[in-house]
Amino acid sequence: MKPVLIRQHVDGAPPAILAEWLEHRGLGFEISRSWLHEPLPDPTKYAFVVSLGHDAGAHETHLPAVAAEIELLRAAIAHDVPVLGLCFGGQALAAALGATVERAPTAELGWREISTDDPTLVPAGPWLEWHYDRFATPPNAIELARTADAPQAFKQGPHLGVQFHPEATIEIVTDWANSDGRPGEAPTATPEQRAAARAAAFRLFDAFLAQADQNSSPFALSET
Repeated sequence: MKPVLIRQHVDGAPPAILAEWLEHRGLGFEISRSWLHEPLPDPTKYAFVVSLGHDAGAHETHLPAVAAEIELLRAAIAHDVPVLGLCFGGQALAAALGATVERAPTAELGWREISTDDPTLVPAGPWLEWHYDRFATPPNAIELARTADAPQAFKQGPHLGVQFHPEATIEIVTDWANSDGRPGEAPTATPEQRAAARAAAFRLFDAFLAQADQNSSPFALSET
């Protein structure tokens, strides 16, 4: 099987629980750090692409790094390489599929439970969120989940975009809260809540992988 490509956009937003899941499932991966401004990876060399969070919004296409990420995801889509977009990555995937991304009227910060139409693919959470922008559901995509403030998940073929952070830990989001000058809004969690969030993330990642394998070209997930 080809390795997985992880696109990390800021040092403080690592793959965390996602990397743990990949290791548990025996899936090799490479981390491409977009702030190093290296040539864009060739998505056809990977089983699937995961795009993580960013301190920029996917609507800020005047920023070269944002425009480049959308370009990379469009290339992956064109070659039937599945994409999993998490928060900014979900917004970038939505933009690559032709949807609008905009500043949200209400920031979603901390734990949020979502309304889901497909809990086997996207569990209701609660999930950790930390974002000020939101995506619209792309044309021809299926909206899977939402809150009163924003769409939370969509799928199109093998691709899945979510607005929350299944990959993040409490410590990571606490750092974001401190960086944003919102230490009082940093989330807390009991050991039981941490374990439940990790289990929900594993279920989401497993379901994405199963759907990607079923819906994409077999050449996307295996070496020829």
